[in-house]
Amino acid sequence: MGMGSLSDRSDEDFNPEINTTPLVDVMLVLLIIFIITIPVINHSVNLELPRASAQPSNAKPETVNLSIDAQGKLFWNNKPLADDELATQIAQAAQRQPQPSVHLRAARTTQYEKVAQVMAAAQNGGLTKIGFITEPGP
Repeated sequence: MGMGSLSDRSDEDFNPEINTTPLVDVMLVLLIIFIITIPVINHSVNLELPRASAQPSNAKPETVNLSIDAQGKLFWNNKPLADDELATQIAQAAQRQPQPSVHLRAARTTQYEKVAQVMAAAQNGGLTKIGFITEPGP
């Protein structure tokens, strides 16, 4: 009957690593339970949405081509326009429904001051849609 000390056997049996096998088993069981029960618990709310009876708008807004050449001369839809007539043309365009959009095209060598004056006149006249037309580079 060999009676050895308990401290010798306990040192050999001691394992400092955590046994994660039961934890993994529990997690897999929970995952399977959730996968099975989620489709059963699908709560849906039946909604009755209102029907729209709006007619589509076929009126497309007109576009006005406003061009400025290198010398600062104005062209309204490719027709020459005097500087003093610009305000009246803008006021007439602003009164139309739907309001037209202005496509502003300026030559590369046009002074920025002239472009800024035309933009300010369009804004003061009541036009809200101004776009810039540029030409692609070579």
